Amino acid sequence: MTTSLPLAHRTDERTLAALQHEHGTALFGFLLSLTYGDRQRAEDLVQETLVRAWQHPEALSSDHDSMRPWLFTVGRRLAIDARRARRARPSEVGAEVLVHSALPDDHAERSVTELDVRQAVQTLRTEHREVLVQVYFRGRSVAEASTVLGIPEGTVKSRTFYALRALRGVLPGYESAA
Repeated sequence: MTTSLPLAHRTDERTLAALQHEHGTALFGFLLSLTYGDRQRAEDLVQETLVRAWQHPEALSSDHDSMRPWLFTVGRRLAIDARRARRARPSEVGAEVLVHSALPDDHAERSVTELDVRQAVQTLRTEHREVLVQVYFRGRSVAEASTVLGIPEGTVKSRTFYALRALRGVLPGYESAA
């Protein structure tokens, strides 16, 4: 981060080095706890806190016995701002997540499968085809299909069973499906 502060309005290097030497370890430990053990983030926050001390020499010339409370307050606010900024962005996706994610639908493959199923259904006997149309394509329950077709529920179930068994024999790749 570049700043346009004149050199006269910055903390001198020796004072900043002494500040870092006296409070750096404690500040790092404090920020490490705020970052849930993320050493890299804690180190970055320590550096940013010291940059703020460099940019604001007036804070260092106060009457306080120690600068530690001021440094901890600045570091804590920076940690909160960093956490808010990360939460505002979409989370990053690693390669591992991409490997295990589902592939998008292949519309061409889906269309071919639909054609295969339509052709296979056409090979069925009429009573089997009617049951499959009611139960699978129109989404009706066994009771509803029974009412629409005017046949007992047990007949709907048995015709569905035999229709699916016949389809397994006709559709490629489904011969061994049980």
